[in-house]
Order: sequence, then C-alpha cells, then structure tokens
Amino acid sequence: MNTPGFDYDIYNLNSYDYYLPESQIAQTPAEKRDESKLVVLNRKTGEIKDEPVFRNILDYLHEGDVLVRNNTKVIPARLLGEKKETHAHVEVLLLNQLPDQKDVWQCLVGNARTIKVGTKVYFGHNDELVAECLEVQEEGLRLFKFYYEGIFLEVLAQLGKMPLPPYIHAQLGDNSRYQTVYAKIEGSAAAPTAGFHFTPELFEKIKAKGVTVVDVTLHVGLGTFRPVKTDDIRNHDMHSEFYMMSKETAEVLNKAKAEKRRIIAIGTTSTRTLESVYQAYGTFKECSGNTKLFIYPGFKFQAIDCLITNFHLPKSTLVMLVSAFSTRDYILNAYKHCVENNYRFFSFGDSMFIYQDKASDAE
Repeated sequence: MNTPGFDYDIYNLNSYDYYLPESQIAQTPAEKRDESKLVVLNRKTGEIKDEPVFRNILDYLHEGDVLVRNNTKVIPARLLGEKKETHAHVEVLLLNQLPDQKDVWQCLVGNARTIKVGTKVYFGHNDELVAECLEVQEEGLRLFKFYYEGIFLEVLAQLGKMPLPPYIHAQLGDNSRYQTVYAKIEGSAAAPTAGFHFTPELFEKIKAKGVTVVDVTLHVGLGTFRPVKTDDIRNHDMHSEFYMMSKETAEVLNKAKAEKRRIIAIGTTSTRTLESVYQAYGTFKECSGNTKLFIYPGFKFQAIDCLITNFHLPKSTLVMLVSAFSTRDYILNAYKHCVENNYRFFSFGDSMFIYQDKASDAE
C-alpha cells in the first residue's frame, strides 16, 4: 500500500479516484432499509469485516455511546419551468433559502446562460409559481425571488420533484425512500443518505442497548455534492450550508465528551456539523449558522469517534472526508474490497461503519 508523501500526492485530486463498475451503482433502495450490507472498518488498523445486514450495527454499539443523526428533510427542490418569450425549458434546483430575504433562494440552473438578471421563469400549467432572477453568480448559480399564492412549501409539493442524483436513472415509486425515517426539518436539496439504513424498530433496539440518540440539522446543498474541479484539492471552494444544534443536543454531547464516551456520527453531514461547531467554540453549544468546512487528510477531528457512512463518488469531497477520518489507503482498500464483494454503491447503496473501540481526545 502507498505511503503518504511518497507514491502519491495526498492533495492531488487523482489520489481519490477508484474503479467502480457501473453495475454496482445502486438504482433502487434495498427492499428493507436495515437489510443493506455493512462493511466494518477499524479506522486505526484498517481491519475489515463484512456484515450481511446493516442491523448488525447493534453488535458494534456500546452502552453509553451517543449516536448523532441529521434530521433534515428533503424538499421537492427540482423544478421544471419555461421562459415565456422563447418557450425555452429551464430546470431549477433550489439550494439555499436566504435567511434575510423572504422567498429568495440560491439555485442551480440548467441552461444557465439564458438566465440574466430580470429573467422570469414560470412553473405549473397556470403559472402557479414564478421566479425572477435577481443576481447572476458563478458556475450556473442564480438568486431567484419566487412569487406565488398560499404557502411556498405546499406550492413546491405540487410542482416540484424529488432531486435524485444524476447517476440514479430509475424512477422512485415511493418518495419517502429518499428520506430518512427521522427526517423532520425541511430544507435539503439532497438526502443525508447514511441514515437510509435505519428503521424505527432498529432505533428502539439501539436505545434499549443504552445508546443515546440526538439530532442536529444540516441542510444538504451544493457544498456536499458539488464536484471538485481543481487538481490541488486545497484550492476547492466549498459552498456554505446551513446547520443548527439545539441546547439539548449540545448538553448530551458535552457530557459524553467529558465522560470519554464515543460520539458516533450518522453520515458526513452530521460529521461536518459537529466538527464545525466544535472548531468554532471548542465545545458543543446551542447555535446555528453556515458552514463551508472542507475536511480532507490532515484535518484534526475533535468532535467524533466513529462514523456511519455510505460509499462515495470517486474524487468527491466525501471520499476525502472519510480518508481524513481513517487513512486514504485504508479507505480505498476497503472500497476495493467492497467492489470485489459486490457491494452496492452511492445513495441507495450499502453502508460502512468506520470505528474505534474507545473515545479519543482531540487528535
């Protein structure tokens, strides 16, 4: 296996590439959420173990652990509209609602060259929703002001579609399968997919084992799924995403940290929330804000001890995050193992638990 600084450059984008047959990109979710497969990786030694079903995660959780989940809820953020004057079709993906301006959203726009300041896009058979471009931003991003009657999320529910990733070509029969069972706070343009494997029944068994479950919120947007386009990953600019931590969650986490109990993040979005808060304040506290935290090898984790995550796209910021949490070699070796053992990859795919047995102090 390679050694950092010798056979590859840890800051080079190509160092995070790997081979994946297209046939192993999951197009549909597992029939039962907790029956996806699970690979278990020791983050310190690289030891790998296969579990036939995800619910066996119970065997790796300890009494006293704290499990942190992202309770964001995906909105039907994909809108298909047209420009009246040209009848040109325009696809709009809602990313972030501006907190200080009512009904103003940052959006990713297909065919963005045709959208200038003042351009209006109409949605619905009777123009139930109209978007006016307020600002042209970089790389297909635009600020839109939306006009409608009634309640915005209800209008969106009628006109919008679930924003499935482009590598998923199958239609989703049940939109709830692109939500976690604990989704609560509406605002995401993509799902925190590591949570797909949990069921209410599994959470009951986890709690019965003495594990505490708490929620944070991070609305998934361009920061999470935007591809890296710079050869030197340090030059990649993360887009900001809104996060929130409650007083109750902060108190549970601080107590666990003081008592050296493990904090286990469900997903990279929970991880970025926890690490963003801890880096900002040196503790967990009730807060909200926007994070642009980009985690890649060399990052010093202070908040979490273990991570439950899915398999991520080659060269993505998420592969870099999990490589930082363990090592690049251990992660890519585990991915190679999972390719060879026919695991399913990406949003609807199987799961990985990256663990250590005991809580650690700041590394």
